[in-house]
Amino acid sequence: MAGPPLPELRPQLATAGVFLILRRMRIPLIVLILIFAVSVLGLSLIPGRDAQGRPDRMGIFDSFYFMAYTATTIGFGELPNEFTAAQRMWVTLAIFLAVVGWAYAIGFLLSLVQDQGFRQALARRSFTQSVHRIREPFLLLVGYGNAAKMLARSLDDMGRRFVVIDHEDARVSAVELDAYRADAPALHGDARDTRLITLAGLGHGTCEGVVALTGDDETNLDVVMTTALLRPDLPVIARSSSRDVAERMRAFHVREVVNPLDRFGDHLRILLRSPAAYQLMIWLTSAPGTPLPRRYDPLPRGRWVICGEGRYGEELSADLRAEGLDVTLVHVAGGRVLVGDGDSAQVVEAGNVTDAAAFVATTSNDTTNLWLVEAAHRANPEAFVVALQNRRANASLFTAVGTDFGLVPAEVIAHEVLARLANPVLMLFLPKVPHQGEEWAAHVVDRLVAKSGVGTPDLWRIRLSPDEAPALEGRLDGHGLRLDDLLRDPADRDRRLDIVPLTLLRDGARTMTPDGDVRLRADDQLLMAGRLRDRAALVTTMTEVPTASYVLDGRRLPASWVWRRLARLRERRSA
Repeated sequence: MAGPPLPELRPQLATAGVFLILRRMRIPLIVLILIFAVSVLGLSLIPGRDAQGRPDRMGIFDSFYFMAYTATTIGFGELPNEFTAAQRMWVTLAIFLAVVGWAYAIGFLLSLVQDQGFRQALARRSFTQSVHRIREPFLLLVGYGNAAKMLARSLDDMGRRFVVIDHEDARVSAVELDAYRADAPALHGDARDTRLITLAGLGHGTCEGVVALTGDDETNLDVVMTTALLRPDLPVIARSSSRDVAERMRAFHVREVVNPLDRFGDHLRILLRSPAAYQLMIWLTSAPGTPLPRRYDPLPRGRWVICGEGRYGEELSADLRAEGLDVTLVHVAGGRVLVGDGDSAQVVEAGNVTDAAAFVATTSNDTTNLWLVEAAHRANPEAFVVALQNRRANASLFTAVGTDFGLVPAEVIAHEVLARLANPVLMLFLPKVPHQGEEWAAHVVDRLVAKSGVGTPDLWRIRLSPDEAPALEGRLDGHGLRLDDLLRDPADRDRRLDIVPLTLLRDGARTMTPDGDVRLRADDQLLMAGRLRDRAALVTTMTEVPTASYVLDGRRLPASWVWRRLARLRERRSA
């Protein structure tokens, strides 16, 4: 369903700066025009003398010409005749008036250049032109905090374009300082303004999606609503720390809502079940080439002490209890422990940290989390310590204080959004990973490392349809085609491509890491992991008939249509 027509703002913004100049400079321009007009008129009325000494007056054109080069300081001299004393007196007065008028006008112009509204109008005009010049698909990033910066860097590494809008001027300036490979237009403004978000690319024909990652849930909700109403065809990914706001977002058919608070408990639950599964999930949701993260040791299953505030602690406690853990929750408000005066001793006493297997500091303030971790270390040096790191810049502090596991909400958001943007089929694979077991996850990691190295492999989806795999048409009927046969190397069919099939989608059902003997059918979808060169080789097999014939049958067909016709004629004659 198409939304209502979006307002065309480019012509308005293109002339906004001109109209602002004319409006602000109206009085100085009138003053300059009056000074010039009076000077020309007076010079034409004052009597003069010609070359023979006879009385004469300058014409309007001669007066205009003289005052024009005088006012511009060019100064050709007295033309067409030598001036009388009265004319010289008038010209002297006109020169001083012109100097005063120009000083007045230039002063106004300088103040206009420094005016915030004028500079904003020029910036928006330049931004509009930059967005309009984008010809390839791009994403609209609303908000440029830590999560958006990490996402933008990954998108830039992948060669994908994006446009940024943020309400803080310093963040907009940071987009230019971050020096991306491709031009990244950035606009300072409130994304809740429909005109501005339309200007930022919502109405652009090549906009392929919107990502709302501001720290304000209401702003993200407003962006979701605006996009759903004006561009219902665009996918939207939004951040929300409130379940109520998230439900309102989903009411506008937005399925991709990322809640960093929920993800904290999810990450710990996955680690409790399978450290290898957690390693695999984090690795696959990172940008291509990211080194393989370390695999954590199994987490302790004894009593856990959680020191948190509000929903931070309550939701995490509920998640860990769902895994069968004994959890003690110590409430904190504004950095103070509610059961006491807020010092370290009260934390230890309230949670009985001395005999706990693990301690979790999960407040919205990094300073509070740091002193909670330090208190837990003093009370129980053997406890497994987990901390919520709200600001990525504080990573060195959390490392120094000695946390065993830390979660940065910005990284969680960036990883999940990148996974949804880069390959939506990956999100059908990842939720099943924690349920496959530690041995399975470790085996998949080992296979990926053996095939692609320790950098995050490239992920892509293939569909065995006539459009995407025309060379396989007719081979997917009957018993189908073996997966291992499809993954032979077009250069040497006895060698297998370094590709790991992660999941097979057929009729809504998912098969995790399908076996090489599985028979492929028409319209099957596969999530693949490997290297770019192997991906290109697989595409060649799927699209070129001679290559498919060699890979699947071992027969080398002529590449051109003429040679294929001649080969068929030769076969008929020999038969």
